[in-house]
Amino acid sequence: MYKQNRWSLFAAAALLVAAVVPIATAQAPAPSATASAPPLPKMPPSLTPAHVVDLMTQEGSAVFGAQWRTIEAKIVEGAAIPNAMPEYKTAYDIHPHAGESGFDDSSWPTINAKGLAARRGGGKVSFIWYRANLTMPARIAEFETSGAMAVLKAYVDDYAEVWVNGEMPRRAGITSPATIQGFNIPNRVVLADSVKAGDQIQVAIFGINGPISVAPPNFVFFRQASIELYK
Repeated sequence: MYKQNRWSLFAAAALLVAAVVPIATAQAPAPSATASAPPLPKMPPSLTPAHVVDLMTQEGSAVFGAQWRTIEAKIVEGAAIPNAMPEYKTAYDIHPHAGESGFDDSSWPTINAKGLAARRGGGKVSFIWYRANLTMPARIAEFETSGAMAVLKAYVDDYAEVWVNGEMPRRAGITSPATIQGFNIPNRVVLADSVKAGDQIQVAIFGINGPISVAPPNFVFFRQASIELYK
């Protein structure tokens, strides 16, 4: 009798597992093999940098051979994403997505380094893209760059998001310096842990007027843009 009851329990347990597994699978499908997570964020040093280059001067941007380009981003309407509630027929996006890898900005207007301080956009809900390619020199004045950590400080009025080489490093629930840091709080984003002469770094900075729900009567501009080097 004991053995018979034991085998009955095993059979019931096996049936229960068989019933539960498909349900769990349906509730939590495996992630797509093609989906890739963005790079993990890195925290920049809080120490004084060994060398700083001001990108808002012609001389500073020239150190890295940077030619700045800018364009206004637009809000565009499209279809709602799959599984949206039935009453939501449309969704809103920005155009262009200029942070992504391989984006061609060759048709954008160029600006000089001092033009980063210009008040851009029409005010209220406004977004401005800024892009530049940086080439790391072997020396900056007497400072040898080899092995230095490079950090971009982007202080945009009012918010910014920063893309580096086609990626925005971030994770939910973790401090991510490339994402919005707060109202008029600068982004300090690690560009590379250890640079060498000739390294190419592409930066795309998405400037945002804010607070967005206020639709403020002001513009988007840089208060500060610099490269900090640490050894």
